[in-house]
Amino acid sequence: MAHTQLAHTFAPELNCSPTTTPFQTRAASPVHENPGHHSQFEAEAAIDSMKSIIQSRMLQKVDVGTVDGSATVSSYAKSQALALYFVFNLGLTLFNKAAMNQFPYPYLMTAYHGLASFIGTSILKSRGFFTLSQVGGSHVKLYGFSLLYTINIAISNASLSMVTVPFHQVVRATTPIFTILIYREFFRGTYSKAIYWSLVPVLLGVCLATYGDYDASITGFLLTMLGAFLAALKTVATNRLQTAGLHFSALELLYRMSFLAVPQALVMSLIAGEMDITTASWSVAKKFAVDEMRAPSIPSGNVGCLILNGMMAFGLNVISFTSNKKVGALTMTVAANVKQIMTIVLSEFLWHLDIGVVNAIGIALTLVGGALYAYFSIRKIPKSVTPVQDVEKAGE
Repeated sequence: MAHTQLAHTFAPELNCSPTTTPFQTRAASPVHENPGHHSQFEAEAAIDSMKSIIQSRMLQKVDVGTVDGSATVSSYAKSQALALYFVFNLGLTLFNKAAMNQFPYPYLMTAYHGLASFIGTSILKSRGFFTLSQVGGSHVKLYGFSLLYTINIAISNASLSMVTVPFHQVVRATTPIFTILIYREFFRGTYSKAIYWSLVPVLLGVCLATYGDYDASITGFLLTMLGAFLAALKTVATNRLQTAGLHFSALELLYRMSFLAVPQALVMSLIAGEMDITTASWSVAKKFAVDEMRAPSIPSGNVGCLILNGMMAFGLNVISFTSNKKVGALTMTVAANVKQIMTIVLSEFLWHLDIGVVNAIGIALTLVGGALYAYFSIRKIPKSVTPVQDVEKAGE
């Protein structure tokens, strides 16, 4: 194509027909040939050809629905998966909020949730619900994914100690923006204008709903931004491991990831000093028990709550991975923002949290924006999009 265009351009000057390349014409007329000019012409033609290829590749954009696999999922299946994710996530968040008051060790809690997920998936594996696929040399990817999961929690906890809670919530609300940037830069994906506009009230609403004492150090700000980026990267990686390359099922991915994440979370807990605090607390309880001539024990109600918490965490992880595959990474991050707002609303009733006028406006904006986003993202995508196979090859 590039040679034909160049032939049309230089045909009058070289006195050759448009169907003949300039190089053939010059070879036929050695008397008028200038070797230096000929080499320069070849170099310019090669450069122009390369530029056109690069520009066409950069300009080629595809709907993200064909990249994350959501284009092939029905609207009903998306709605069902999203509703289950939202209910489980909100329920576990409120459960953890109450539990952390009695057990303020986030890394140990993460290790426990990972252990519960590993036990749950191991039982399902023994019952034949899924089988392990051959991963070949992809163990590094799996280890990196589990490490990303653990580091994301560590960064979030570290940044939370350097900034105020409202500031932390506002910055974490920008996770959808990072998700969009990842898809645009690495997979040449794009969204409809309606999707972009629906995100505006969601992000603005979270800012207003969490309005309060905004304060942060430079280090805290950078760590919080890094945490938001890692959260987006983790969500995209979860989707890619299920829809491209390895094509894991949700249960297999959770089985492999939880097995690796548990020891990593325990190491983080040791570094954070949670092990020392827990050991000290147990020593005090044991001494008290000896003095009172009775063995230390955990109330049966607390044991039941701990088991229920682990079961909910396992259920949420399964639903989260499954929903990510069906609705896509961006929808998961938007749902997390809406869940955050619903947590504030329910906290008013459960823990008598005061909500001001500005916060109420923010809550309303987020809910409206979330509804608009759900409508535009869940509705059926036109059939004119590029096939998924072509996009996966282009993204590799």
